[in-house]
Amino acid sequence: MSPLLTLSRWIDRLNDFVGRWVAWLALAAVLISAANAVSRKAFDLSSNAFLEVQWYLFSAVFLLAAGYTLLRQEHVKIDVVLGRFARRTQVKVEIVCIVVFLLPFVIVVIDLVMPLVIGAYRSGEMSSSAGGLIRWPVFALVPAGFTLLGLQGISELIKRIAFLKGLVDDPGKKGAGKTAEQELADELRRQAEGAQR
Repeated sequence: MSPLLTLSRWIDRLNDFVGRWVAWLALAAVLISAANAVSRKAFDLSSNAFLEVQWYLFSAVFLLAAGYTLLRQEHVKIDVVLGRFARRTQVKVEIVCIVVFLLPFVIVVIDLVMPLVIGAYRSGEMSSSAGGLIRWPVFALVPAGFTLLGLQGISELIKRIAFLKGLVDDPGKKGAGKTAEQELADELRRQAEGAQR
């Protein structure tokens, strides 16, 4: 079980790294959106490429951070029925759901999307909008994001099996650590204090 737990830690680190960096794409999307709005209103200049970049960035945030969201236990859970059972029973149900639903779904999506990505890359498919961008990079976000989600699903599966064997703490419990918003606020506070010195 020890090599599997090591693999799980590596997957967790990968998704944590990707999730923290991808979060900056949301800021980039906001800045591009603001610049596009200002240039359109103030100078009557606009570009479909700017609009599509915003969509690409939003897609990247949504897809590439799915594994990070699963890692942080921030995905939506409906525990109306499951919440009444003992934690060990809940973990067993989560194992079944990962094996029966999550991992097969990830495999099917990647299998269905890869021909589209390859076809778009080979053909150099462009957006139909005037001044639009090439399409394959945004198409490639789908298998990349689902690969990260699938890897995190494997990590969560390993941690839950280890929990049932008494080797790790409850992996489904949200950490007592700070939320992403609290971490951002602390970082901004540190920067402000550094600038005042």
